[in-house]
Amino acid sequence: MSITNNNPNDLTSMDTSDDDDSDQKSSNNSYKERRREAHTQAEQKRRDAIKKGYEDLQLLVPTCTQQDAVSSYKLSKAAILQRSIEYIQTLQQQKHKREKELQILRKEVLGLEIMKNNYEQMVIQHQHNQQQQQQQQQQQQTSQQRQQSSSQISPNLMNYNANNGNSMISDEMKFEIFKTLCDSLFLSFDDSVNVGNFNRLSSCTIRWLEDQCQPRNLQQIMAQILEQLKTQIN
Repeated sequence: MSITNNNPNDLTSMDTSDDDDSDQKSSNNSYKERRREAHTQAEQKRRDAIKKGYEDLQLLVPTCTQQDAVSSYKLSKAAILQRSIEYIQTLQQQKHKREKELQILRKEVLGLEIMKNNYEQMVIQHQHNQQQQQQQQQQQQTSQQRQQSSSQISPNLMNYNANNGNSMISDEMKFEIFKTLCDSLFLSFDDSVNVGNFNRLSSCTIRWLEDQCQPRNLQQIMAQILEQLKTQIN
């Protein structure tokens, strides 16, 4: 005895179930394909980015571009990295050298600023009559000290033989004349320069050079020394 299912609803249900299984399998396959494709695209983007990075790096490093111009073969990635490291080291050395040069220039600028300030102070001081009078008094005192120093000629000069007047001046005589000149200048320097701090030392030294080391003053000092020497020789 056979039983036949003639219910149309049961047949429809079975067909629907088969379609759902087919759609699910198709959906799973599609998801895997999309995932595989996305992974492939991401990997390709990564490789393209690395390739572009090496190309950009090769353009930035001069030794790499020079190599391309000389030879036709393509540099390897390892060679590009090695030359990039060497180029960075060269840049660091140049930077260190320029930093040293910059420090030297800053010191020079600082020294020029100090000199500028000192000259400005000198201008201000020379604008006041009272300070000018004080400077004149100091110059008079310095002149007296110079005369005293010039009169105290070294014994080596005093013992010079007058009979050698027509002969050449010896090196010893030249040295004694120079020594007497330096002694006279040192008295003036010691009287005028304040060594309390660097600014005062710089200011006083520049002022002393401007006031006391003018050609006319040096000529007067040397004339006094030579006149005294001439008198002692005769």
